[in-house]
Amino acid sequence: MKIAIDAMGGDYAPREIVAGTLLAAEANPEWQLILIGHKEKIKPYLTQAFPNLTIHHAAETIEMDEHPANTVRRKKDASIVVATRLVKEGQADAIVGAGSTGAQMAAALLGLGRIRGIDRPAIVAVMPTLNGGKVVLDVGANPDAKPLNLLQYAGMGSIYAEKILGFQHPQVGLLNIGSEEGKGNELTQQAYELLKTAPLNFVGNVEGRDVPYGRVDVVVCDGFVGNVLLKSFEGLSAALFELIKERITANSLRKLGALAIKPGLKELVKMMDHAEVGGAPLLGVDGVSVICHGSSNAKAIFNAIRVAKECVDVRLIETIRQELAQQAPARQEGEV
Repeated sequence: MKIAIDAMGGDYAPREIVAGTLLAAEANPEWQLILIGHKEKIKPYLTQAFPNLTIHHAAETIEMDEHPANTVRRKKDASIVVATRLVKEGQADAIVGAGSTGAQMAAALLGLGRIRGIDRPAIVAVMPTLNGGKVVLDVGANPDAKPLNLLQYAGMGSIYAEKILGFQHPQVGLLNIGSEEGKGNELTQQAYELLKTAPLNFVGNVEGRDVPYGRVDVVVCDGFVGNVLLKSFEGLSAALFELIKERITANSLRKLGALAIKPGLKELVKMMDHAEVGGAPLLGVDGVSVICHGSSNAKAIFNAIRVAKECVDVRLIETIRQELAQQAPARQEGEV
């Protein structure tokens, strides 16, 4: 298995990207890892040499403020474009990137294309809940979605929850402002009608407060709502931990008590750490493309590489292609 890693994308590239790739190369000698980027900028961070780690030179980089689609077309030797091309040509099995999400999406759409039967891709995230990790999509690929898109997201998310997280007959919920049927805006009302007749384990609407409790296995929403949900969750978690740390160390007596609960707090911090998840696959494109947080550290990159391998191992793309192409409803003018 060969995984292409964009070494030049991310807030701490190439240092943290290379460090995470080195961790993966050492821990898993059977993985073939390819760092894509400018050789001279990567080499100073290659503190060790591994036979399963190589560099593929790419002279250009796409910056965060550049227009994704236009730049992908113009910069043919950009690291994310080259990484995507390697997958398209069969020289790699998956892509991992922490740079511009828009650029990675554009590279995947232009370079790999969409799976037949999927109109728009979705970024799928695994969010920690009181009931374990649960799937949420879309968390940022498409801020404007149609009801048919949400139906397709539900199908892809259900497959991901089953193949990657091991859920049997995963429960699918539509994120809404109320649990009753008929709630929501025009998008969610129309999506509800499609979902309730789909061959999925659809259990109805779920509210935002239900998500942290893990009351369904797959939460479906448009990319705007999903991104707000994800980042609000991340921000709230970080703020809560800071508040706890401040309060339990406020005086000497509390500091003594903090020693007793320290192991439990460490477990909680680990559970909520986005670096433990690593990356979020872009579902709906015809290849494995894992998108990482821009601030990803070495641990996050290591775990993103693991996620990419898991997607390839379970033949996720092939399963989505086979199952959803058959389930795609006939489109009628004005329906979606």
